[in-house]
Amino acid sequence: MSFSTLGLAPGIQQAVQETGYTDPTPIQAAAIPPILAGRDLTGIAQTGTGKTAAFTLPILTRMVSEPAARGTRTLVLAPTRELAAQIIENVREYGKHLGIRSAAIFGGVGEKPQIDALRSGTPIIVACPGRLLDLMNRGCADFSNLKYLVLDEADRMLDMGFLPDIRRIVAKLPRERQTLLFSATLSREIETLSRDFLRDPETVEIGKRSNPAATVQQVFCEVQKARKPALLSRLLEDPAMSMVLVFTRTKHGADRIVRQLEREGIRTAALHANRSQNQRQRALADFKNGAVRVLVATDIAARGIDVDGISHVVNLDFPPQVEDYVHRIGRTGRAEAAGHAISFITGEDRDAVRALERATGKVMPRMLPEGFDPGDTREEGPPPAQRQQRGGRSGQASRPPRGGYDQRGSQGGRGGSGGGGGRSGQPSRAPSPRNEGYRSEGPRNEGPRSEGPRSEGPRTEMPRSEGFRSSEGGGSGAGEERPTLRGRRSRRF
Repeated sequence: MSFSTLGLAPGIQQAVQETGYTDPTPIQAAAIPPILAGRDLTGIAQTGTGKTAAFTLPILTRMVSEPAARGTRTLVLAPTRELAAQIIENVREYGKHLGIRSAAIFGGVGEKPQIDALRSGTPIIVACPGRLLDLMNRGCADFSNLKYLVLDEADRMLDMGFLPDIRRIVAKLPRERQTLLFSATLSREIETLSRDFLRDPETVEIGKRSNPAATVQQVFCEVQKARKPALLSRLLEDPAMSMVLVFTRTKHGADRIVRQLEREGIRTAALHANRSQNQRQRALADFKNGAVRVLVATDIAARGIDVDGISHVVNLDFPPQVEDYVHRIGRTGRAEAAGHAISFITGEDRDAVRALERATGKVMPRMLPEGFDPGDTREEGPPPAQRQQRGGRSGQASRPPRGGYDQRGSQGGRGGSGGGGGRSGQPSRAPSPRNEGYRSEGPRNEGPRSEGPRSEGPRTEMPRSEGFRSSEGGGSGAGEERPTLRGRRSRRF
């Protein structure tokens, strides 16, 4: 199927061709026909699959085919400034031959141009709920002629607490309208929102719920919390990590990583809520054009980072929610391209990792760069409050559960020194699935650990990660296996 078969307006088809796209993605091919037919629609697809074009292209086609009318006809609600800016950029790119005006409404910048855009009846408005509701309450907006409402990244808007604002906005819109809801995940809350705001909607769901895109190769690195910065620096020695997006849990943590990498001569920028809108836009622009190699961001900005060519996403701090993990790693492997996601995990992340692996139905491979000392993660565990909730005594470290993370030796012991490489003479463990470039730490959470002798079973070959170099055997990837940290056998990339 090509875009020419979807019934889009000629000017839009021309704009799509000029962007270099020829075939629609699955979500676009499934969503565009019912939207053109006037149906309300709930669209569910992983991040990076082209949901923005899936609603932008048919709405522009419908608008250009209708008689000219005064006032705003399309309203798109988005959770973050970055996402709103990205949507308006797409609207202008695809509608550049149509002469339809558009404007973005969000905080962090002067409101006068936004008030002027609303009062003049700009045909397409893309807005964040908070700023828009404020301006609506002040009588700056007239949506009496509105025909199309889009709730984009609806799951994220719910996570950020925008539901009351969204309900107040929707209550002031005409009841006779076409409403579209797009989300990366379909939770019970999203289903409720769809029933409340949409009329007899068609549901288009691409891929399994809560699953990352299949084109993203995922690796977990078990590492002591204090060793995370060193591991990041080690990974960035690989030139294949050419365009890297790093996620941290806090704004201050993001700034610390930026300072560290800048000291090491790696061009880095930060993107988080403590930065002004101009600083955030400049950081994103520098990342897009290659002026900086690494962009360090928090979750608040994750939904607005739509950049082609991101080679790797690194979760320096593992996200507590499955949905956040899906959105983070969806920044790479976009539009069915190959991508790589590397997540640093500590004992504190045990519950979140289990939840993710249950949701995705797969155990992620544990890997480390050859020769890197991750520190002792055996005693790391959830914060004291979480330990007490599970029944642990105050002041005592929780024991790892049976079949949990620590499978470093028989009966839970460590096979080898906790510091450097493995000791000679110690028995080697059965090899685990491996990835070129990482040392395999073996899958976790696979039930009770064996108390008897280990058998040397067949070795499972992991798909090679493109861009990761092999430093054994002259770079061939088929070099001699040798003992490494804790007596494990591994292969370097």
